[in-house]
Amino acid sequence: MSNSILIDGLRRALGLIFSGDARVYEAVSVSLWISCTATALASALGLPLGFLVALKRFRGRETVITLLNTLLALPTVVVGLFIYALVRRGSFLGPADLLFSPWAMIIGQVVLAVPIVAALGQTAVSSLDRAAQETALVLGASRGRMLLTVAWEARFGVLAAIAAAGGRLIGEVGVSMMLGGNIEHHTRNLTTAIALETSKGEFAVAMALGLILMLLALGLNFLLRWLRGRGEVAS
Repeated sequence: MSNSILIDGLRRALGLIFSGDARVYEAVSVSLWISCTATALASALGLPLGFLVALKRFRGRETVITLLNTLLALPTVVVGLFIYALVRRGSFLGPADLLFSPWAMIIGQVVLAVPIVAALGQTAVSSLDRAAQETALVLGASRGRMLLTVAWEARFGVLAAIAAAGGRLIGEVGVSMMLGGNIEHHTRNLTTAIALETSKGEFAVAMALGLILMLLALGLNFLLRWLRGRGEVAS
């Protein structure tokens, strides 16, 4: 009986995907927009931090590296709780009316992704040969030019860090549910829609959303493996 339900659900799910069902593709578009925006913002914040930690020697550097690595496993519900406390009515950011909006979800996802980008970016830069960087400075290259050279040499590792952050965010559910509220046509993304449709007994829709989510995650993982492979070849 369970097998027939599963097979029927998969058959109907594929029908919904190929028919362009609005519920399915609206959730996909919300997920992609929020996750891509959050990944871009997290990269803009996390990469400079990762480069700084990799290239500078300062007191407490090892502690910062340990903290970044610890935050890689930061629970999404904990992030959701703290951001909720900041954006709810009567709080510090309450007047901005961010709660249950896409931007609240983006803020939460940025907090999740910055440690990923920073930690993996730091690892990518630290693995480079420092002799080339020091030689460039001795020969008169500006610090800005040296940083551009480092960024180019570490490009595959940096792109892998960004891809890893995107992969974490596309399947994230805790922040999305707590800060977005799962509002139809507004904040309902793939993960929150899957939870809702499953609770309603709409297994076909939930499976369709799940299949798309798995395909997106699979694509990002293939990209991540390819980038890591290119990075190893380049080094």
